[in-house]
Amino acid sequence: MRQIRVGATATATAAALLAAALTGCSSGGSAPAKADAKVGGGGRDGKAVTVTVTPRRAGEPVKVAASGGTLDSVTVTDGRGGRLTGTMSRHGRIWTSDRNAAPGTTYTVKATTRAEGGTAGSARSSFTTPAADLVNKVDWRPGDATTVGVAQPISLVFDRPVKDKAAVEKQLEVTTSNNTEGSWGWMKDRSGKDRVDWRPKEYWRPGTKVTLDARLNGTDSGEGGGWFVRDYKLGFTIGARQVVKVDLDSKRLTLERDGKAVRTFPVSGGTPGPDTGSWRGTEVLMAKEGTIRMNSETVGLGNAYDEMVDYSMRLTWSGTYAHAAPWNAAYFGKANRSHGCIGMSDADAAWLYERARVGDPFEVKGAETKGRVALNNGFGDWNVGWEEWRAKSALR
Repeated sequence: MRQIRVGATATATAAALLAAALTGCSSGGSAPAKADAKVGGGGRDGKAVTVTVTPRRAGEPVKVAASGGTLDSVTVTDGRGGRLTGTMSRHGRIWTSDRNAAPGTTYTVKATTRAEGGTAGSARSSFTTPAADLVNKVDWRPGDATTVGVAQPISLVFDRPVKDKAAVEKQLEVTTSNNTEGSWGWMKDRSGKDRVDWRPKEYWRPGTKVTLDARLNGTDSGEGGGWFVRDYKLGFTIGARQVVKVDLDSKRLTLERDGKAVRTFPVSGGTPGPDTGSWRGTEVLMAKEGTIRMNSETVGLGNAYDEMVDYSMRLTWSGTYAHAAPWNAAYFGKANRSHGCIGMSDADAAWLYERARVGDPFEVKGAETKGRVALNNGFGDWNVGWEEWRAKSALR
């Protein structure tokens, strides 16, 4: 730790320009203030204010402390023009940044001080935190500035492991236009990566404005996970309340809007069995993929099919779709004879595809289903009760 003392001459003009002493405390690549200097007195009994900066390492707040006087103001900026806001202690001797220092960043600290005798002063220094050895990144849904259905969760999937889930979750702030109650829940994504979703207690209210402020820059994922070196922010709006109800006992699909049935038509679900049966539970529409090639080999069903399929609406990562299936027309409304998807006529599929929205829930039930869809198989968050979901938060 080096102390840098900068005083002032006895003249009134020089005293007004008093620069406080500065101590630079750092580790691993931080740069202390430039040089020692001493030019006369400035505080009571000729003593100058000593200012100490302690950026101990990335991942901790910047602290600026004064001895022999108080801090009037502190400004901490990075090389990209960003600013660390902070809070001054009640006695005016310690300022602490609201956020942690980020890795691989140069910060400039400017402080104005007042000595015990009333003399004003200033201090300036810079330091650089060591660069991150490992960097963690985030993939998120839904997209920014989108309108989504009432069952859409916020979902973050991390490139690298997140061992310190509590530290990460503390940096994730969700705000809504109507104080919607919700909670984060951690899981392993179907890809095997760490994932955290935020879902409301109940389906979103239509028209809700939602913002995620993920202030992750400077947060350590924990062992083997690396640092986050940027923030993420997104906002989206909740559209109309649409629920797609699929009854595989009666082989009927009904689109409800605002609690009223808009239309019902016949469908055919998965052939009963552990491999070909349909999942039951709430499956959230993940994407409208249009015309796609469906190959049974990609989902472990051998060479059962290889088709170009129209009006494809993805419901799970494991390959469940709602789509047009004209080859199965003889079974619509009569029997479940697909390989797990929800099939319908071209006309009905086109009608549903036009009206369905990403984030709409498909509530599937039926005695011939093979089990409840898992939380991480798409957005299966709604398939556990509220208290069980809340227990998945790292902060509870």
